[in-house]
Amino acid sequence: MSQSASTVFIVDDDTSVLKSLSRLLRSARLNSVAFSSPQEFLDGYSPHTAGCLVLDVAMPGLDGLQLQQALIAKGSEIPIIFLTGHGDIPMSVRAMKRGAVDFLTKPVNGEDLLKAIHTAMETDRANRQTRAELDDIRQRESTLTPREREVMRCVISGALNKRIAQLLGIAEKTVKVHRGRVMQKMAARSVAELVSLCREAGITPIPVA
Repeated sequence: MSQSASTVFIVDDDTSVLKSLSRLLRSARLNSVAFSSPQEFLDGYSPHTAGCLVLDVAMPGLDGLQLQQALIAKGSEIPIIFLTGHGDIPMSVRAMKRGAVDFLTKPVNGEDLLKAIHTAMETDRANRQTRAELDDIRQRESTLTPREREVMRCVISGALNKRIAQLLGIAEKTVKVHRGRVMQKMAARSVAELVSLCREAGITPIPVA
């Protein structure tokens, strides 16, 4: 996904800041949407929209750090760049520990902000690609029968067909059939690739020792 297809969300209760940041982003040919409060952003934001969030820290009502926490609670992984004129080191540490991409002080340098935004958008692109790949693996895994899933977990443990047959109480030729179907359904060209797919999806091997 290209950065030109992404959106930079700006949340700040200062309308002059919203206008100046919107102008900066337009000049850099970046799509942006401005919100004057965290609640307004939450009401209009869809996690399906690619991009990043440029967020003021000190705002009345729900502040920036609280909005960050609310997004985390919702399962959103949108990269956040914090802007503040009132920030301190403990505040920035809390923000960064929760996954913030950067923490910049106002008045923000335009070049620094654009650099942080491009980093955030690349982070979002990579995260979305990882999630898409994981969803694809899980979709493949969902097509397996319970027995095929058992055989797969034995295969990724390194067990040979004879040992798998003993463990599951089935014929060795039946193991071969299931194993072939597993490789086909998981679109794995080798056992090493199957192991890698299962590791990525959190599928654990069955102990065979």
